[in-house]
Amino acid sequence: MSDTPSRLQQLLAFYEDDPTDPFTIYAIATEYRATEPLRAWEYYEKLLAEHPDYVGTYYHAGKLLEGFGKKEEAEPVYRKGIMVAKKAGQQHAASELLQALNSCLGLDYEDD
Repeated sequence: MSDTPSRLQQLLAFYEDDPTDPFTIYAIATEYRATEPLRAWEYYEKLLAEHPDYVGTYYHAGKLLEGFGKKEEAEPVYRKGIMVAKKAGQQHAASELLQALNSCLGLDYEDD
């Protein structure tokens, strides 16, 4: 094992220096998503509460909620994300969020 800090350790150090930087919070959530989804959710919740204009949060937060079996909680996350993305002029993100919302609601008919 080398003494080089891991990406997560580096991000946590950045977070300690500036706990208000949404990119750092998002990156930490991303690092935790696969291995510690509940810990990832804590960071997504922080983003949703403190940085509601950070468009990238909504898709992954919604997907994580769906992964927890909480589709009814994911739906409003996707809906708010669509509004935030459109307001920010991020049409591609809005489109991805709409697809995620439709899938969450069972409105994607690609399986037919």
